[in-house]
Amino acid sequence: MIETAAGLVLRTRPLTETSLIVHWLTPSLGRLATVAKGARRAKSPFRGKVDLFYLADFSFSRSRRSELHTLREVSLCETHSRLREDLGRLQQASYCAALVEQATETETPLHGVFDLMSGVLGSLLAHPVQPATVIAFELRLLTDLGLRPDLDQSKLNPGTKQIVKALTEHDWPVVARLRPTAAQAAELGHFLHGFLAYQLGKIPKGREAALGLPP
Repeated sequence: MIETAAGLVLRTRPLTETSLIVHWLTPSLGRLATVAKGARRAKSPFRGKVDLFYLADFSFSRSRRSELHTLREVSLCETHSRLREDLGRLQQASYCAALVEQATETETPLHGVFDLMSGVLGSLLAHPVQPATVIAFELRLLTDLGLRPDLDQSKLNPGTKQIVKALTEHDWPVVARLRPTAAQAAELGHFLHGFLAYQLGKIPKGREAALGLPP
């Protein structure tokens, strides 16, 4: 049976000399993986349609034996090409995608997470790179997953708690205009590092680069 979905490409990797595994984030089906057979061939119908952070409508045949399904057709909607023209944007987008993969189960509807990922990509395209974007994404993802930290029980300074409120309650254009002090950004970044590690078991690689911190 062939199914259809809209999705963002979170990650690709070679399967064979000619085929790719494409990891998608969709609103209705959650995260799923498909094999794009022959996608690495020069004349493949998938050529130029399944790259990192591409948004597309696609169809696939569901496997009965595994969670790796067969990609059938792809209709490209948006490439988000500017993300790949700036290292800072690409680092932040890649970390956000890795965090989604780390924090969510496969093939579980993720409407809020899909909207969140789409929103942060749009913000990265429209605004300068800054650590607050990543911190806002972390906070909002935790909230969507029902894991939002209890700030009343934290030792964060009152000013930092106000920053948390602003980062979680305002839309992305407002977040882009927020300017936490260096001390507030460091305090909140350290707090979330410990909280994410506790809740998820580990933190994906690339967080330091996404926040502009030394490795």
